[in-house]
Amino acid sequence: MSMQYPEWIWHNGEIKRWAEATTHVMAHALHYGSSVFEGIRCYETANGPAIFRLTDHNKRLYASARIYDMPMPYDLATINAACREVIKKNNLTKAYLRPFAYRGLGGFGLSADTPVEMSVASWFMGPYLGEGALEAGIDACVSSWQRFAPNTIPAGAKAGGNYLSGQLIAREARRLGFGEGIALASTGLLSEGAGENLFLVFDGALHTTPVSAALLNGITRNTLITLARDAGIEVVERDMPREYLYLCDELFMCGTAAEITPIRSVDGRQVGAGHAGPVTRRIQELFFGLFDGRTPDKHGWLEMLD
Repeated sequence: MSMQYPEWIWHNGEIKRWAEATTHVMAHALHYGSSVFEGIRCYETANGPAIFRLTDHNKRLYASARIYDMPMPYDLATINAACREVIKKNNLTKAYLRPFAYRGLGGFGLSADTPVEMSVASWFMGPYLGEGALEAGIDACVSSWQRFAPNTIPAGAKAGGNYLSGQLIAREARRLGFGEGIALASTGLLSEGAGENLFLVFDGALHTTPVSAALLNGITRNTLITLARDAGIEVVERDMPREYLYLCDELFMCGTAAEITPIRSVDGRQVGAGHAGPVTRRIQELFFGLFDGRTPDKHGWLEMLD
């Protein structure tokens, strides 16, 4: 089934028709992966559409650019406004946003100083890992591909080139018939999913891998840690070996796209009861409760569209 593209996109300071947001085939980012981006969701709430942690996401966009020495041509307020504008222009109330900055045409060497271009796209996105995944969960596998070692590629930047690793992990998993892949760090210890952070449940407590395990410090990850602690659920950040995936009581992935997706088996081994357990369901309730009013927005995470 072909992708249904939205009509409008924000590109280099203005709203354009989707097909007009073009760049040259010799743009630096196409050849060297020199881009940074964010993924943000807008949810429907009783008070109207709200973009979830818009400012926090876009602050990370600028932090990623700083790591790669990319001078940004627009300020944070402009990109926040562009996010709102493109959702409204496409007549969306529930949407996925993709702010994007990349080195454009202007030089052919690795260290070339090129213009930095920016765009913001919005479109409707359902459950990232498939219809029903949030309820029924998925089957995952440990990938044969490891995440990058420390001091090679900075995992803390959400950069386009980093996602070559994620592509290898995700495509291998799909080829083998799994819903998603899980990566180990160069240490052989657990890292994260192809594009999601991991949480394991032991005796009612959440355990998650630390940022030193070659992973992106996800904003959804941070949200769940905060919500869990607010609700009196213990959260432990620590290194864990692969076999803990087989021994935990519950397991789930999280991210802006994946939201909170239960994992019912890993490498053909059933996790816990083989379905989303009580802690996973509680975390889902707390998270989605932010948008239907069951969970108070004590931290100011909902940034209204209007």
